Amino acid sequence: MKNEIQVFFTALMFYTRIPCPSWVDHSEEYLNKASRYFPLMGWIVGTLASIIIYAGSLVFPPAVVVTLALGASVLLTGAFHEDGFADVCDGFGGGWTTEKILLIMKDSRLGTYGVVGILLLFALKTFTLIALLRLDLWFCIHSLLLAHVGSRFTAITVMRSHEYAREDATSKVKPLAKKLSLTDFVISAIWVVPVFLLMPSWLMLGVCIPVYLSKRYLAAYFQKWIGGYTGDCLGAVQQISFVVILLHALAIWRFI
Repeated sequence: MKNEIQVFFTALMFYTRIPCPSWVDHSEEYLNKASRYFPLMGWIVGTLASIIIYAGSLVFPPAVVVTLALGASVLLTGAFHEDGFADVCDGFGGGWTTEKILLIMKDSRLGTYGVVGILLLFALKTFTLIALLRLDLWFCIHSLLLAHVGSRFTAITVMRSHEYAREDATSKVKPLAKKLSLTDFVISAIWVVPVFLLMPSWLMLGVCIPVYLSKRYLAAYFQKWIGGYTGDCLGAVQQISFVVILLHALAIWRFI
């Protein structure tokens, strides 16, 4: 039990900016197992964003509320996943060989492809959430929770189905290079069940199709160019899946 608590706090420390007890260290063993709590981190971040949307909608217009919610999510995670998405845009946009792509993704500087990608990403998030909020408050909140939890689990599926691409010690997610165990995968899947049970309509189950297709395409694309995934690739999968889930929710609203 004590080890499991250590694993949970390691996940909290690695995936969010929430303060953790001083005894939580950077053990490679715990960090590798921390992936089992990745969708749970989605519950934590998504719940905070949902509270802001609910409370903010009582006072502010949709555009302001959504901006506050997205801002809080970024602050809570330290833009961890957005950074990965931007690095992937730069790496695959500017690199033409495996070595060049990996080198660009390791560069902390943000390039043109990354800037354009982030702008488009946040535009899609913002305008889709504004549209959902104008349609129905609770449907927007549920869609946001599903996006936070489901997108993180989608990234986990990549860790289960593919191998890590980079073996150099400078990788910022080196401890995650091991293939995800079946036990960790099952535990991570358990955290997704409640959000599906809360679905306002069975039509929301259809989100599995576009999310799976986008994940499969991205994983195949990464495999082709760099021979697997990196931490930045996981961030990109999470962010793109997030947008896909929101767009699906918006598309099916008229049929609910």
